Amino acid sequence: MERAARDRGLIPPKARAAIDATGYETRHVSRSFSWRSKRSGKRRRQRSWPKLTAVLEARSHYFLAAHVSRGPSQDSSQFRPAVRAAAKHCPIDTLLGDGAFDAEHNHELARRGLGIRSTVIPLNRRTSGRKWPKTRYRRQMVKRFRRKPRRLHHRRVYGQRWQVESGFSRVKRLLGSALRARRWVNQKKEILLRVLTHNLMLLAAAA
Repeated sequence: MERAARDRGLIPPKARAAIDATGYETRHVSRSFSWRSKRSGKRRRQRSWPKLTAVLEARSHYFLAAHVSRGPSQDSSQFRPAVRAAAKHCPIDTLLGDGAFDAEHNHELARRGLGIRSTVIPLNRRTSGRKWPKTRYRRQMVKRFRRKPRRLHHRRVYGQRWQVESGFSRVKRLLGSALRARRWVNQKKEILLRVLTHNLMLLAAAA
């Protein structure tokens, strides 16, 4: 399947990938019920939900990897399995991620462990508040996200990170944001099936 994606231009020789996470609803709720709940001041609380962490090719929105876990949880812990799986499918030149994935060990895994040339992940200030990190790759991130000059190359590149959110939105819009399965093992399979379906749709459109 990855070979077909490369042949049809969905995976370029030097892929620019983006990683992010999104949640899925575990039950269907009508719009009218949601509207009545808001009017009455009642809020539905979902203690846990299926969480999809995915790596997408930024230009084509082709899923390179998908990892399903339970939310709420920190995004950083899903970085390793998702990026490892993506790197098996194609060589990644640049990996983009938001501050939730800010950790030196994530940079080291991507660059030294998986051969990714560049990682662009802004610092998450709420963890330590340190202006000048002690570690190598996080120091690079400080330089890459400086406010001046405004047209700094890496800031422009990081602007493509939102493409992963666009990919999530497309999947949910076409295939739904609520799962039909009730058991956790089946919910996980259903999410992965939707990811596979999305990739097949892209392949069909590019044929």
